[in-house]
Amino acid sequence: MPLLTCFPRAITTWYAPTYEPLPLRRRGRSASLGRLGRGRRRAPLSAASGTAPAPVRLRGGKPFCVCVCVCVCVAGGGRVESPNRSCSRAAEASGAPSRPCCQRGARGRASRSTRPAGGVSAAPPFPAAGASLTTPLFQSLASPPGASPAPSPRGIMATAEVLNIGKKLYEGKTKEVYELLDSPGKVLLQSKDQITAGNAARKNHLEGKAAISNKTTSCIFQLLKEAGIKTAFTRMCGETAFIAPKCEMIPIEWVCRRIATGSFLKRNPGVKEGYKFYPPKVELFFKDDANNDPQWSEEQLIAAKFCFAGLVIGQTEVDIMSHATQAIFEILEKSWLPQNCTLVDMKIEFGVDVTTKEIVLADVIDNDSWRLWPSGDRSQQKDKQSYRDLKEVTPEGLQMVKKNFEWVAERVELLLKSESQCRVVVLMGSTSDLSHCEKIQKACGNFGIPCELRVTSAHKGPDETLRIKAEYEGDGIPTVFVAVAGRSNGLGPVMSGNTAYPVISCPPLTPDWGAQDVWSSLRLPSGLGCSTILSPEGSAQFAAQIFGLNNHLVWAKLRASILNTWISLKEADKKIRKGNL
Repeated sequence: MPLLTCFPRAITTWYAPTYEPLPLRRRGRSASLGRLGRGRRRAPLSAASGTAPAPVRLRGGKPFCVCVCVCVCVAGGGRVESPNRSCSRAAEASGAPSRPCCQRGARGRASRSTRPAGGVSAAPPFPAAGASLTTPLFQSLASPPGASPAPSPRGIMATAEVLNIGKKLYEGKTKEVYELLDSPGKVLLQSKDQITAGNAARKNHLEGKAAISNKTTSCIFQLLKEAGIKTAFTRMCGETAFIAPKCEMIPIEWVCRRIATGSFLKRNPGVKEGYKFYPPKVELFFKDDANNDPQWSEEQLIAAKFCFAGLVIGQTEVDIMSHATQAIFEILEKSWLPQNCTLVDMKIEFGVDVTTKEIVLADVIDNDSWRLWPSGDRSQQKDKQSYRDLKEVTPEGLQMVKKNFEWVAERVELLLKSESQCRVVVLMGSTSDLSHCEKIQKACGNFGIPCELRVTSAHKGPDETLRIKAEYEGDGIPTVFVAVAGRSNGLGPVMSGNTAYPVISCPPLTPDWGAQDVWSSLRLPSGLGCSTILSPEGSAQFAAQIFGLNNHLVWAKLRASILNTWISLKEADKKIRKGNL
């Protein structure tokens, strides 16, 4: 049985980007599509048959139904041209008002990704060829007979939720930004099926790029957000959009380079391609298409005295963005290494969150934003440079570019997980030390490291202590042992002398005997490499630094923590200079 749901007139605005001015002739007039004006829609391919339903002609602004059965077609509401009996029967079977659909123009192509306008959805209602109707998107679109009516004209469907879209706030070369009326301080960023180069001197439609770019950006922003980088990203919303905090954008592109190539060589004659920067080199460019985005110095940015969301961009803010750019590059560089890919350089932008008044990473980071060389080989580049290098844009060339983008989008999901396992095992000599051990466990959780607590005494039960050690050595998971024992610490030295795994002593010192007890952790026999860290949080961080050598997710959290500590000191200094602390 087909599943039907009704949409209000506002849906016609949603379809606007997918309509083309191809008149549907009938009695000398073009088909009217409500407020869209003239034109007809290129219908999408059917999910089952691979053939396209014909363009649909509607009259008036009445609601109409989307019929999700073997194919996706429109029935009900306004007058529609040319009969489609199968769709009429489907509508009648479900109790919906029957209107025939047009089957003409079955040569249509697969639906383009929809670009929302005011009061419209972020996700297309029609499936691509072969798409499953059991996805959350189509579960939200399809309602059984007798279901509650559709949302108000300003409400729209996106995945399994209703979004209330407001006005368009911004439109760039590859994306659009819309306000969310039900979520003050949030916006919807909608990607386009558009690829450009040379400040849009070259631009082409690239089918599917919106979904590819949105997936890449969402994965990268999720990675950075989970690491602890302040990022204008809330969540992915449909295949071609994501929701983010509303920001006032700072019109500067921050570029970070590990390897000298591209425009850097033109601006710095004499530098050979392949020269490596240690640390990565940070540059900034003022966003001015008319003047080809001129390079600026930090002093020029400070002198401009920009003010966004009430925050004046001064020395402190410039330093924060510069340090954040380097940290973000290093996190992504480290994340791509397990995929045997070299991150050569990248560009990012910052904005000021209108709610928190903080500087955050904003805009997008997709395959337009970096140079990415598999195996460090430029000839295998998978980024937008492959589009820039085309002497002539041909369909074959665009397909090659699209395959490169898809290659990146497939692998960017792998950055969100690590093949390297890790674990911390805290051994406590007594349950009286439990609170101390729980602090270690909590700190490990902040780095995404699993932590187990065990009770054993090297003095009173050395055989059980060594049995527990052998248990964790035997399962092959890289492990750091943290020994927590008060008074005379035999636990740490005994473990260190009997395992090749790292051992950290973290004794819970007391005010009365702490000065004497600590020596049992510091004065050790020769041949032992047991380190001693008094802070529970410090011992967890040291374990994270050990695992971070082979686990990019743990390393990312450590690098972000270093950045955030530096930023907090910088902001505290600014406040105390102003007398606001």
